[in-house]
Amino acid sequence: MQSMSGDPDTPPVGPAPMLLEVLALCGYGLWLLLGLALGLGIYSGGRGDALVPLTLGCAFVSAGLLTACLRWRLMPEWHGWLIGSGHRPTPEALLALATYLPMLGVAGLVRGNDAFWATRLTGIVLMLCSLSCLIISANGYRARRLAQAGVTMQIPLSRVLSACYGGGLWLWVCAIFQADLLGADAARWPWVVGLLLLALLLGLADGLGWQQSLRYPSPGERRRHAQDLQPQRFLAAALICAVPCINLLLAPITPWGRWLALCAALAYVAGKTMELHLYDVAFTRPAESDAVWPQNRS
Repeated sequence: MQSMSGDPDTPPVGPAPMLLEVLALCGYGLWLLLGLALGLGIYSGGRGDALVPLTLGCAFVSAGLLTACLRWRLMPEWHGWLIGSGHRPTPEALLALATYLPMLGVAGLVRGNDAFWATRLTGIVLMLCSLSCLIISANGYRARRLAQAGVTMQIPLSRVLSACYGGGLWLWVCAIFQADLLGADAARWPWVVGLLLLALLLGLADGLGWQQSLRYPSPGERRRHAQDLQPQRFLAAALICAVPCINLLLAPITPWGRWLALCAALAYVAGKTMELHLYDVAFTRPAESDAVWPQNRS
């Protein structure tokens, strides 16, 4: 189905499409940070160590593509492309598909020497493609849905920060499971400081995004409905920032640090999914009801 503007109809509101979106964010963030690390030659020198985060990122990114290929109503489109309906891929979908090429190139090259110039070059290309996907997909299906409600969607910077933070947490999980970082002080603090800084920037960006949306001219019911969701918003913020940050500080000094790292990444996925769902509920449903109410009044 398509809307009057020619764009595919947006999927129904629910946490499942938001979960797929968060997984895609984490996947592109993994590829972005891994490509940057390979390009700078600072990733683990172990033979093929980059294959684990590369494969995990591929699984996250491909989850939405697989769902769209199965044509489930859960997520009928992928980057605006209705697969199997005779429509041509959108530029956003073509860029997302093109990102698989440098990913496959990196997968073939990391089995050798990670310091090889071709590995570094392919890593930089993977980073640039992932960054481009994150920026362009800021106008994806969820942004179009909120735009119809008269709400400005999150800026690309917020989306890139979310991807880098989530991808960084999962990259940390891969690193801490592949190598024993519990006793390596030199390798511990770069992870902790970098992810804590990303958590701070992401918290500021998300908070400003909520405040900016509430300032826009909107029906009073929408603003009141958003205020009613404050407890859920605080819970989502705690899962996104507080829980991972506490685990970041505890993981290197506790014997079960690897599992704390995994819990931190899972908490971020749960919290970000909840936040996106609350954002959609707060700003879309009231606007839809306001748009329908005058028609039903007569």
